[in-house]
Amino acid sequence: MLTLASKLKRDDGLKGSRASATASDSTRRVSVRDRLLVKEVAELEANLPCTCKVYFPDPNKLHCFQLTVTPDEGYYQGGKFQFETEVPDAYNMVPPKVKCLTRIWHPNITETGEICLSLLREHSIDGTGWAPTRTLKDVVWGLNSLFTEDFRNKVEDYIKCYAR
Repeated sequence: MLTLASKLKRDDGLKGSRASATASDSTRRVSVRDRLLVKEVAELEANLPCTCKVYFPDPNKLHCFQLTVTPDEGYYQGGKFQFETEVPDAYNMVPPKVKCLTRIWHPNITETGEICLSLLREHSIDGTGWAPTRTLKDVVWGLNSLFTEDFRNKVEDYIKCYAR
């Protein structure tokens, strides 16, 4: 993580001299995303649930990382579920793209690994979808909540309600 932060500092020095006139809009957008990610990753690592681990295959690419959730309660206790997260260039105006890499039966995860979680939707009917005020910490805590006891109780209530 420090590698990217030092790279951003070096880039700031270059921008002041000659690069700012030649930088394209897409480069600036990526730079904004990377600046946000440096701060958000630090916050995420400081506030990570005990059941989650974050892994960055390339410390220079904070926009691609893996999350491992190992629930300590409920139906999925003892399981190990891997998610791949990619943060798009237009972040934080659009949500990160998350895919479950572990084959699992879960009411909110499809066979292909797509995740149904309102905060990962760009547009949501109920108003709980993605907003620029959300962070990666919210995404990780949301994914973790899919495996907690509270979620299990909600699913059981849903089944009881519609089984009548």
